[in-house]
Amino acid sequence: MTTDLEALGQAIKRAQYRNHRAMDAALREIGVSLVQWDALRAVERMPGASGHELAVATFQSDQAFGTLANRLLDRGLITRSAGHGRRLDHALTEAGQAALAEGRQLAVGVLEDLFAPLEESQRAQLLRVLRDLTAGAC
Repeated sequence: MTTDLEALGQAIKRAQYRNHRAMDAALREIGVSLVQWDALRAVERMPGASGHELAVATFQSDQAFGTLANRLLDRGLITRSAGHGRRLDHALTEAGQAALAEGRQLAVGVLEDLFAPLEESQRAQLLRVLRDLTAGAC
């Protein structure tokens, strides 16, 4: 029997949507959206990264990330400094680090709830399969 790939794609999308909504709702408690928190995580993971590099890491266009970065800058969560050429380097402020840490505490509970229906072996298998599926992707 052949797997219904359309149904598989929809199931992945549904799981991602559920995760997005739950995380966004939890992060609202600390005054950031999931998109903002994801940007803070990327800045932390990639210190000194350019806006383009951060846009790619957060699945956004350069323009969308620039707008988001401006909001984070206005809120005092990140800084920008001159890099090489026209490049702007991004870094977290203390407030950005605090928001990231608070978000991580909230994320633990959200993710535990989301993955509660799966046994540990199923979680590990799902992670392996998704890593295989996305290996080499941008």
